[in-house]
Amino acid sequence: MKKRHSFFYYVVIFILAQLAWISLLGLWIYWYVYNYIVFEKVGDQISPQLVYDVTNVVPFVVGLVLLSGLSFMTSLIFRHLNVQFRLTKLYDNFIGNVTHELKSPLSSIQLYLETLKSRDVPQEKQIEFVEMMMKDTSRLEKLINSILELLALENKKLAQDYQVYEAGSTITSLLLESRILFRLPEDSMIVENNSNCNFAVDRDTLKIVFDNLIDNAVKYSTNPVKIIVSINCTPRKVYIDFKDHGIGIPSKELKKIFNKFHRIYSSDIPSVKGTGLGLYLVKEIIKSHGGKISVLSEGSGKGSTFSIELPVYQPNENRFANKLLQKSKRNKRT
Repeated sequence: MKKRHSFFYYVVIFILAQLAWISLLGLWIYWYVYNYIVFEKVGDQISPQLVYDVTNVVPFVVGLVLLSGLSFMTSLIFRHLNVQFRLTKLYDNFIGNVTHELKSPLSSIQLYLETLKSRDVPQEKQIEFVEMMMKDTSRLEKLINSILELLALENKKLAQDYQVYEAGSTITSLLLESRILFRLPEDSMIVENNSNCNFAVDRDTLKIVFDNLIDNAVKYSTNPVKIIVSINCTPRKVYIDFKDHGIGIPSKELKKIFNKFHRIYSSDIPSVKGTGLGLYLVKEIIKSHGGKISVLSEGSGKGSTFSIELPVYQPNENRFANKLLQKSKRNKRT
């Protein structure tokens, strides 16, 4: 197996490369200045056939340009290596997480099946085993679907059906569906609907957004889940504030939380299962709707607030929304 170099290795290579080109630049300048001084002092004593017009600065300038270009290319190569190194590390983490996510339910299902096959299990226990296997199967399906949805979204092949909906009632309905999906009690979620406007969205992919946000709230809550969602409208925007009362997000992680494959590792954070794709998928879906999402957290134990902005649908002004609606109509025809 080929040994992978550490980030320090590439830093050393970059420093050595920069020292090399700086040394070369110094030699180039020294050569030019030295020859200039020599020809100034003894140029009239040299044979005309050997006289060189040292006042011509073209070779000197060309040399400086070439050396500067070499330095620039070296920096680009180092930057590329640095990006590749980080992507490789993230990819390795992703593969490890996905492998664990796949193996865990599969091992559980296999164990239940082997038990049912080799032992005389009471009927009540059989029903319990079947329910557990269905739960693990649902977990596998969710993982596979999230990966496929992400690939389709990135390749712009995800079939999206954009329609005009009333914002408040639609979001409230989607939140209710998600709450039931995660089997949360009614008092675990409060929806404050202060909106009175329309927006153009794909209902199914918008539900993926709320499913992932609720999933995060459940995973990163040490106490009973408590979620407050407020919906407000302005003439231009629909604002959705999704606040949980979980463990919060460290300030240094706020800018990275929507990165692909990124997961937070800390002693203060409970060990949770996941691939680091959920919030990245959320960001991409909101982006595909012409909106944006951000997150704030006051610190450890103080929860997090995800703020979503989506454009209000205005038939005569919103070109982006009209473009999405026309795209959906073309997809239906084909």
